[in-house]
Amino acid sequence: MNNSKEVSQLDVVTVLGARPQFIKAAPVSKALAHVGLREGLLHTGQHYDEKMDAIFFRELSIPFPVENLRVGSDSHGRQTAKMLIGVEDFLRKSNPALVLVYGDTNSTLAGALAAVKLGIPVAHIEAGLRSYNIAMPEEVNRRMTDHISRLLFCPSDHAAENLRTEGIVNDVFVTGDVMLDAVNAFREAAFLRTLPEGLTRDSYYLLTIHRPSNVDDPDRLACILRMIETLDYPVLWPIHPRTLARLDVSKLPQNLIVSEPLGYLDLLNALGKSKALITDSGGMQKEAYWLQRKCITLRKETEWVETLEGGWNTLLPPGSEVEIAAILARTPDSWKPLYGNGNAATDIAANLLQFLKT
Repeated sequence: MNNSKEVSQLDVVTVLGARPQFIKAAPVSKALAHVGLREGLLHTGQHYDEKMDAIFFRELSIPFPVENLRVGSDSHGRQTAKMLIGVEDFLRKSNPALVLVYGDTNSTLAGALAAVKLGIPVAHIEAGLRSYNIAMPEEVNRRMTDHISRLLFCPSDHAAENLRTEGIVNDVFVTGDVMLDAVNAFREAAFLRTLPEGLTRDSYYLLTIHRPSNVDDPDRLACILRMIETLDYPVLWPIHPRTLARLDVSKLPQNLIVSEPLGYLDLLNALGKSKALITDSGGMQKEAYWLQRKCITLRKETEWVETLEGGWNTLLPPGSEVEIAAILARTPDSWKPLYGNGNAATDIAANLLQFLKT
């Protein structure tokens, strides 16, 4: 941790704790420094495995956190409560002018709640997304965060319209998606990397699943694996350690290639060179679209509704009667840009600077 003098001189405290937030922070932290704003990253410790955490700070040249709360895994309520206590303590001693949060994790909600209760304005990047599935913890987190945020940065007009329907109309900015900034910045370096042994471009599918609704339900996970077994190409699965611990690797489909979690550059490389993506991730649906890879999303809804247009992304809940191979065989419509022009971080930094000056 930095010394107390450095902490007390922060303009912005960014609260993060999960892999997608590290990626989003890479372009934004750079943009904040460019306009002269002093930022400190507060890591909740929500993701703490080396392959899910520290490697991202090194690969993406993100400033290392000034403090790590090391909360770790727990139930949603207990994890959020621990974060809330730790974030509040840090904000009391750092007294920033603004707190910045990303996305929809427990770290997002804890950061926003702690800040607003201390009278510190909150800026929410990736505001306005809705799945309209209140059973998803992420849906609860994003809705609550939007309603207590002072500045809301939306990736699309659709997200801004979602906010308008809920009565949120002030200080809403459609900036595009900072993940597009990251893809543009790192894709060239990523594609110089090698694939796991035995794989070549367009010779495999990429699988990423992590949501408890998919991996914690044995019947649902078994259904996904049966779907994978029907495919006629190898399927690369970088697997989360907690999911791997639940599996009997000897009983997995023969076409499934299990690997450790991949860093951002290796994962971007694997996605860009795959035939298609099969996922339950929100962020990777967009990354697949930007890299012009077809995507099957193993859910019944998505926040990123624009990716469904033209057949680039298809929803396929596990247990569906539609065959996964038939979807993958379809040719999507012509590709068009989505979620901005890759300058979201610059726009966000400019708006934050203007807000803090007034």
